[in-house]
Amino acid sequence: MGFFDTLVRRSSTAGPEAKGPLDDGVRLGLPPQFEAVGEALASGSGSAQACEVAGRMLARDGASLDEALDRLGRTSIAVTGEEPCFDDVRALSMAWSESTLAYLHQLSCEDPLTGLASLAHIRSRLSELYRGQLGRGAAGLDETHALVVMQLPEGGSGSDADQFTGAMRLSRLGETARTVFNGTETIGRSGTNRVVVIVERDARLGRRVALVRTLLGTADHPTRIWIEGLPSTDDAAASLLDELCRT
Repeated sequence: MGFFDTLVRRSSTAGPEAKGPLDDGVRLGLPPQFEAVGEALASGSGSAQACEVAGRMLARDGASLDEALDRLGRTSIAVTGEEPCFDDVRALSMAWSESTLAYLHQLSCEDPLTGLASLAHIRSRLSELYRGQLGRGAAGLDETHALVVMQLPEGGSGSDADQFTGAMRLSRLGETARTVFNGTETIGRSGTNRVVVIVERDARLGRRVALVRTLLGTADHPTRIWIEGLPSTDDAAASLLDELCRT
């Protein structure tokens, strides 16, 4: 009988016949983070929930899905003498996939250290705006939008402490920008010492930039702030962002 047939034949709802507490010798031989799964399999009370927890933990630890399934298989065979049931495999795989996708989404949209939008997200947002202008006969993005760029002094020796300090300064710079640009503007990190804001060109833009300068005037490190015009094409905007990332 094949592996899939075995999975279909068994059900985690019913589970294996209850054996009572998990044998200490078996417990010591279980893969890391599968003790709870082993306990659930031994008790026969249903192990899908324990598999979900294990799947999330392994995803956070960076384990591959193949490694996670291998650990589940070894656990099930050690405790029950059989391959894992379909419900357990599904529960672990779903939890692993959801945790991994959530991490990738956060990684692509937000810098985890500063909380600012990543460069990839800034690039994606600009592309959306350029596409939105096409076919409308309206003014180009170079006329309707711009970038507000805030630049901190370049870092020092490049040590971990210096990098962390720089990231915290960028985070505070982003918080200041949010107090002024608190609408739908996208605020993100560009390189190691710049914050960029995608803004609309309107009558308030100059006053808002001046307000940011005032708020940052008491900072213990000088901050350069300017309005960067956007080019007329999406490809040129990508080149501009690449240039702004250089320190």
